[in-house]
Amino acid sequence: MANQRNRGIICIILSSLSFAFMALFLRMAGDLPSIEKSFFRNLVSAVFAFIMLVRSKERFHIRKKENLYLFILRSLAGTLGIFCNFYAVDHLLLSDASCLNKLSPFFVIVFSYFLLREKITLFQSGCVAAAFIGSLFIIKPSFASTSLGASVIGFLGGMSAGFAYACVRKLGVRGERGPMIVLFFSLFSMIACIPFMIADFHPISGQQLVFLLLTGLAAAGGQFGITAAYTYAPAREISVYDYSQIMFSAIMGFFFFGQVPDGWSFVGYIVIVIAGVTMFFYNKKHGGD
Repeated sequence: MANQRNRGIICIILSSLSFAFMALFLRMAGDLPSIEKSFFRNLVSAVFAFIMLVRSKERFHIRKKENLYLFILRSLAGTLGIFCNFYAVDHLLLSDASCLNKLSPFFVIVFSYFLLREKITLFQSGCVAAAFIGSLFIIKPSFASTSLGASVIGFLGGMSAGFAYACVRKLGVRGERGPMIVLFFSLFSMIACIPFMIADFHPISGQQLVFLLLTGLAAAGGQFGITAAYTYAPAREISVYDYSQIMFSAIMGFFFFGQVPDGWSFVGYIVIVIAGVTMFFYNKKHGGD
C-alpha cells in the first residue's frame, strides 16, 4: 500500500541521517580499535531495544521458531558487515570505505529477490543503478593495488549489510517485531566483540566514552529506522533513499571539518535526488507492492 511505502521512505531517510551522525561521532571518538567501537555501537541499541520490549509488555521471544535461522543469518551478516566496514574505514580512504558501504542498498534488492521473490522492474533497477552511479561521482573511489585486500573486505562489508537488511525485510513480512530483531542482533554482535576486546583492550578516556555513547545512540536510531523501513515496504521501492546518507555526511563534513565538496560531488547529489524523486513518482503512479 502507498501509505506503508511512504512510511518506509520516511524511516529510511531518518535512518540515513542517524547513520551519518554515527559516522561523525565515530570519527570524533579518536584512535580506538574498531572492535571496541563496534561494541559500544551495539550496546546502546541493545539497551533501547530491551526498554522498548519491556514497555510493550510483550515476551522476549521469537514469534515463530522457523524464523530462528533468519535471526541468526541476519546477525551473522550484520556483524560481519560492521567489522568489515570499520576495518575498511581504518585502512582505506574514507571515501573508498563509504563507497563500498553504500553497495548495501544495491545488494538488498538482489538478495530480496532470492529470499522473498520480490520482482524488480527494469525502471526500478535503472533508478537504483543511477543512484549508485551518483554516489561514485561523490566519493570517487580509487582502488590502488596496495589496498586491494582492504578493498575486498570493504566490498564484503557492503554485501553482508545488504544480505542482513534483506533478512530484516523477510522477518518483518513474517510478523517478527523490530525491537526483537534489533535486540537479537545487538546482543549477538556484542558477544562476538568480547573475545577480541579481552585480547587487545585499549583504555578509553572520558571524552572518548561520551562520543562512543553518542555513536551508539545514533546507531540505535539508524538501526530502528532501517528495520522499520524494510518491514514497511519492499527493498526495490525504498532502498534508493538510503543514498541520502551521503548528502547528510557531506553537510556534516562541511560544518564540522570544513570539507567542501567539489564539482563532481554536486553532480552526484543531483543524480541521486533525481533518481529518488523519479522512483517515488513511478511507485506512486503504479501503486501497490
